[in-house]
Amino acid sequence: MIAVIQCASRKAAEAGHLRTRDGRKVMFVADPGLAPPAEDFVFARPDDLSDTGEPWRAVLRRYNANPDSNAHGLLPAWRLYGSPTFEKLAKHFGLDRLYILSAGWGLISAGFLTPNYDITFAATRREDRYKRRRRHDNWRDFRSLPVGTSQPILFFGGKGYVPLFCSLTAGSIGPRIVFYAGKEPTAPDCVLIRFGRPFTNWHYQCANAFVESAARLDPARVTPQQVRRE
Repeated sequence: MIAVIQCASRKAAEAGHLRTRDGRKVMFVADPGLAPPAEDFVFARPDDLSDTGEPWRAVLRRYNANPDSNAHGLLPAWRLYGSPTFEKLAKHFGLDRLYILSAGWGLISAGFLTPNYDITFAATRREDRYKRRRRHDNWRDFRSLPVGTSQPILFFGGKGYVPLFCSLTAGSIGPRIVFYAGKEPTAPDCVLIRFGRPFTNWHYQCANAFVESAARLDPARVTPQQVRRE
């Protein structure tokens, strides 16, 4: 069984940054043209060209090809975000069966060294419009999940992230199970399981409930339906 959880806006204090050749930190956002002036950062979109002439996404992929060096102190994806739920899922599923659905980078493995970024699908205040990724924008998202996997895939995340989840897991063979709160989302070819009424970050409670159910029961027999919250 594989778990996928959406990313979070709050990042760990020690989160690292990719850097330009002259050492400036890069903060990745959805629309750098709308970002306010900043002395501490260079704003960029993940698919923008870096100052080496290759896309920042390619720079990050190459960086992860030699993770032992980690010159910029990037954190693995499961440690990048502020919620303890990511660590709980990592301990329960293992890093090889946990993936993060990142609004900035796509579907990445839990161990993928990930730079700080500020990109979301959620609605933002007017002054934060540079952070918001629109659903139909053109992004070259990572797809780290092996194509054709037959394992069941659980998704813990808000409705704004469901379309990207469906798109980036479309090549899987096993069942895809989407937990949701409130109104049923559109998720073609997925099993939908309701987790009560919506509230802020409800998906953390849903993920925690799944892990706790597995701890109380035989982990091989726990089912998504056992974490249903009416």
